[in-house]
Amino acid sequence: MNKKQTFRQFALDTAVELLGSLLCAIGLYNFAVSANFPVSGISGITTILYSLFGLPIGVMTVVINIPIAFLCYKRLGRAFFWRSVRCILIFSVMTDYVAPHLPVYTGDRMLSAICSAAIGGVGYALIYMRGSSTGGTDFITISIKSAAPHLPLGKISFVIDSLTVLAGGYIYRDIDGIIYGLLISFMTGMVVDKLMYGVNAGKLALIITEYGDRVAKVIDTCSGRGSTLIDVKGAFQYDEKQLVLCACSNKQMFEVERAVKEAAPDAFIIILESNEVHGEGFAITRVAEKPSLPQAAGADASEKKD
Repeated sequence: MNKKQTFRQFALDTAVELLGSLLCAIGLYNFAVSANFPVSGISGITTILYSLFGLPIGVMTVVINIPIAFLCYKRLGRAFFWRSVRCILIFSVMTDYVAPHLPVYTGDRMLSAICSAAIGGVGYALIYMRGSSTGGTDFITISIKSAAPHLPLGKISFVIDSLTVLAGGYIYRDIDGIIYGLLISFMTGMVVDKLMYGVNAGKLALIITEYGDRVAKVIDTCSGRGSTLIDVKGAFQYDEKQLVLCACSNKQMFEVERAVKEAAPDAFIIILESNEVHGEGFAITRVAEKPSLPQAAGADASEKKD
């Protein structure tokens, strides 16, 4: 990328990180901390220190993140590491100097938990989608995601964060707080997964018919989606048929199903949920992934090592 494109990318990343960090700080400080929830991750540890000793949440976030960041450096790579360092500093400033000046919710604890999860989840998703993180257990979560890309990011976060919630609940001696904390972790994971992978979600149609070419054409006509034809054989009468595979959006599937029924009334149709669809016509969400070969070709030698 040239300097102009690089600056635009940096400005966009920073703007999204500012917004995401602000939302995370509001969800943490203005809802979770005010309700004495044992929240997850490093934030949970820092809120415990804040409640017991009055130590600033943002400052302690930076202090605790230092050893974790260096331990996960090799797995995450230099580019992701430095983006995360920038985001950690932004999140710390938002938590210590911006969120305290905003109204603090002191109403119903259930509403506080829901708002904390929803607002924080949106913030984390925005940060993750820009290839960054707020550090702490995020480093551990992204490291696991990088090593096992098939695992959903939200579910990884929920498992790791639940341990911190249980520890915080034990210190607070608040059983209800533990339940609310686990609820926040679970809902936050759901929001993150929905925002990050919802754009890639869709339907997968498996259509068994004798008229594969005709079905593929009507699918292309009604939805603009391509199909894959596979020759198959029935196990009952051993008659030759074709299997038509078509991935499309949730909205398009209704049109595809109707068109297929008109073109091949005897077709056997199976419609499956598809959590992620990557490729032409579908958005791609990358988290802490190394650049592809064409992009990496122009990178400097140190970036290639990452």
